[in-house]
Amino acid sequence: MPSNARAGSLKDPEVAELFFKDDPEKLFVDLREIGHGSFGAVYFARDIRNNEVVAIKKMSYSGKQSNEKWQDIIKEVKFLQKLRHPNTIEYKGCYLREHTAWLVMEYCLGSASDLLEVHKKPLQEVEIAAITHGALQGLAYLHSHNMIHRDVKAGNILLTEPGQVKLGDFGSASIIAPANSFVGTPYWMAPEVILAMDEGQYDGKVDVWSLGITCIELA
Repeated sequence: MPSNARAGSLKDPEVAELFFKDDPEKLFVDLREIGHGSFGAVYFARDIRNNEVVAIKKMSYSGKQSNEKWQDIIKEVKFLQKLRHPNTIEYKGCYLREHTAWLVMEYCLGSASDLLEVHKKPLQEVEIAAITHGALQGLAYLHSHNMIHRDVKAGNILLTEPGQVKLGDFGSASIIAPANSFVGTPYWMAPEVILAMDEGQYDGKVDVWSLGITCIELA
């Protein structure tokens, strides 16, 4: 666990209140991995308190660059706590166990990228329109609160069982717009993000560019 000397220590009440004190292994059962990335892995799980199915993103903050990993977790939790919109993933809380953060969120059946993989063909225009409409609603909400997603792509546009579109994976998001750091996935990245280190700031328009590339990805 991060030491008291580091910024963002659990000794800081503002940081400590970001996390529930319960042991997540006693609250969540039936875990099975449903996705993974550089951050760690995402699991299907069931909350024993109400039998609700949830998704759990496990992020380790041990080993190399542990302090940077810890700061990334704090940043993502703070971002998720601010989200209150039908087209953004619902955040349910975060727990800590053995140098791993368990970020608990609503469960979605899959992503727009999964639709392509399952059907082995491009989506129909009406389907792309529905997905884009939901994503734009979520982005309009983020941008109205000076937040930028910064990693919009089909794999981060999620779908619930009833067909609700949800923006997910806010690991690259920025709470403050304009921003000036080089983050995201290169193929979907707006030119001003690529140029950010040399030429300065950008705003939520970068998400609109990425969504346009996503439409091409789905077509």
